[in-house]
Amino acid sequence: MMVSKLALVILGIMVISCCQIEASNVEHLDVMGGQLCQTCQELTTKAVFFLSANETRAEIVEALHEACFNIHSFKQQCMSLLDHYVPLFFLEVSKLQPKLLCQKVKLCGVTSVVDLLKQDNPCTLCHNVINQILTKLDDPDTQIEVIRTLLKVCNQVESYSNQCKKFVLEYGPIILANTEKFFEKTDICSVLHAFVFAKDVAVKLYHEIVSHRSTIRDPFLGLSCVAVCPMHRSSSSTVL
Repeated sequence: MMVSKLALVILGIMVISCCQIEASNVEHLDVMGGQLCQTCQELTTKAVFFLSANETRAEIVEALHEACFNIHSFKQQCMSLLDHYVPLFFLEVSKLQPKLLCQKVKLCGVTSVVDLLKQDNPCTLCHNVINQILTKLDDPDTQIEVIRTLLKVCNQVESYSNQCKKFVLEYGPIILANTEKFFEKTDICSVLHAFVFAKDVAVKLYHEIVSHRSTIRDPFLGLSCVAVCPMHRSSSSTVL
């Protein structure tokens, strides 16, 4: 389970980095019923709530510290970077607005795949979203932009700038490759629990979010729902 949580953090970093990349050959389309956009926002909301839990954060920090101990030559620098940037990352996660994020990654109002609009099943939509992210991660241009973004972050760490850049150049491609392999073999939609709601419940939820956007932490709690993506235990045990 901890591996899945760590993978979600890595995915978040990749998505945020990809937000700075202009998508090419993108068509402006009218998303049918806003289903794709809504699914993206629902999954993002779940991920933010998931990452806001103290237990989740503790496990993530523990996993990252263990990773630092395995990098013997940069262990102290790695620990210093984690102590400084992990709290900032969680702070940014808490301020993340699902709608804006989904717009930036072209899943709200804009998409490059017409077939995404033809699916009514939330589980299918979820898998299509993940496939789009995997496609971006597999794009060499995207990988280069991610590395460039991380190198820019290193410039902000004055005392460890060179060590940080060396770490990014040496381990960045490995992290990208392992992350892509993980999401190819793991049903993330099951990990995130893509839910399907009764029509009247969905409408009520929508109006509640619009009216109390700033106060709702987890709009999924307390609602009657059923998971539409069964857990695939054999694949979810994959490790990075």
